Amino acid sequence: MENKDFITKALEFFKKGQYEASLNEFLAALGENPDDNAILNNIGLCYSKLSNDEKAEEYYILALKDHEMSVETYINISDLYYKNKQFDKGTAILETAVTLMPDNIVLLHYLARFYIADIKYDLAFDILNRILELSPENIDAYWDLGNLCYETGDYDNAVAAFEHVLEKRDDNAIFFFRTGLAYEAGDNIEKALSNYLKAISIDNFFPQPYKKAAVMFLAQGDKESALEYLQDYLKFDISDDEKNDINLIIKNISK
Repeated sequence: MENKDFITKALEFFKKGQYEASLNEFLAALGENPDDNAILNNIGLCYSKLSNDEKAEEYYILALKDHEMSVETYINISDLYYKNKQFDKGTAILETAVTLMPDNIVLLHYLARFYIADIKYDLAFDILNRILELSPENIDAYWDLGNLCYETGDYDNAVAAFEHVLEKRDDNAIFFFRTGLAYEAGDNIEKALSNYLKAISIDNFFPQPYKKAAVMFLAQGDKESALEYLQDYLKFDISDDEKNDINLIIKNISK
């Protein structure tokens, strides 16, 4: 059988989720071309799908040995390290990749997320700002930057980053909710409430904004609206302890 036939069958099995069969075909193809980067990478991916992470790592590293510019392999091995919380390994290999390909936005973004996961926030800020220099309208980078600023207590810059996201994506309830949290943390009750209400208007099955909107209404002295949103919040599948807490708040407001 020709090598291309092994690969064709391997890809067909992979698409069907038959990873063991796919692996066997890729291994047969590798016998014909032992240094083929794409085959080595795909064998690693099959092992990863089969939860054999040690073998997956082995083949990804083999794939990179003579093909150090393979972006796809860097992504696959990074996903493996991230899943296993091996942040040191992931950071090291991505730093190598970024040194070789300093303007590759995908690899830069992967590295930023490893820095965030490993609580190396200063390095993450540098990488995210680098991405925005290369791609000023990069929504993913603004989103991560907003969340990073929020986590580090820089609420003004969190709001600024989230507003950039909303300029391009005004159809996502979570985006509005996170923006509301940043405004609330910065004591801008009016803006926080506005974003919580927009989140609800986009997805009225998203419970958290109802509770947050109620709190903002209370902060404005609007007990009637607060009660309305708390009662709506109670309709969701929340824990019994949470229901008890909300009912107690409703009782106190209603006095």
